[in-house]
Amino acid sequence: MDLKDMIAKRFAELCTKKNIKLNELANVSGVTPSTVYSMMDKSRRDISIRTIKKLCDGLEITLGEFFSTDEFDHLEQEIR
Repeated sequence: MDLKDMIAKRFAELCTKKNIKLNELANVSGVTPSTVYSMMDKSRRDISIRTIKKLCDGLEITLGEFFSTDEFDHLEQEIR
């Protein structure tokens, strides 16, 4: 799994845990629903750290909490 897929998966998990739909997450985070849905689309590869931060704010978590998982800790090196 690549980084973008892991980010999308993490947001999906957090939304499920907090019982919030992606559309609601977009609204409380101040981003457009299309931004959130495109982030979940495997064919789209770009997501900014600013968008991740806004979505974390909407979930009332820090960036540290978002990225503090074993999956993120064990990502393969990007530089080869």
